[in-house]
Amino acid sequence: MHIEGEKICLRAVEPQDVELMYRWENDASVWAVSGTIAPFSRHQLERFVEEQQFDLQQTRQQRLMIQTKADGRAVGALDLFELDLLHRRAGIGILIAEPEDRGRGYATDAVLAVARYAREVLGLHQLWCNVGAGNVASRALFAACGYTECGLKRQWLWSPSGWQDEVMLQKFLSRSYSAEK
Repeated sequence: MHIEGEKICLRAVEPQDVELMYRWENDASVWAVSGTIAPFSRHQLERFVEEQQFDLQQTRQQRLMIQTKADGRAVGALDLFELDLLHRRAGIGILIAEPEDRGRGYATDAVLAVARYAREVLGLHQLWCNVGAGNVASRALFAACGYTECGLKRQWLWSPSGWQDEVMLQKFLSRSYSAEK
């Protein structure tokens, strides 16, 4: 399965992605935004890749690799999680792994492409995400992709520099939604 954007395609996770994911998941500099508190083993990631073959309804999550169209290089991952088919919504999280790949439009392209997939293939009504209030880049990314800030959780995230608020954002995918409702 490939989900196309202008600059990227989103593809299913493959066994050969384990080494790359091992490096990304164990990069402690991104743990604060991913909620990770302990390293992942290769074995855990191999099992995760194996579980991706199961029914989306069963796992309630889907990881997609972000691959550039220009050179076919995997530059990050996008997760749909807490998939709720009854209420037709899912959470979204994204990582562009290397600093030199950030700011090139890959994340914007991936977030827009997955919204089309979520609406047209999965039949979802909305996507949502939670972002640290101080994460200016992520807030700008999701705002540029049509997400609206809809809630604030005060002192929700702890870091060595102290407590931080978390912002909830959501994007309605159904054409029938009106903000006036």
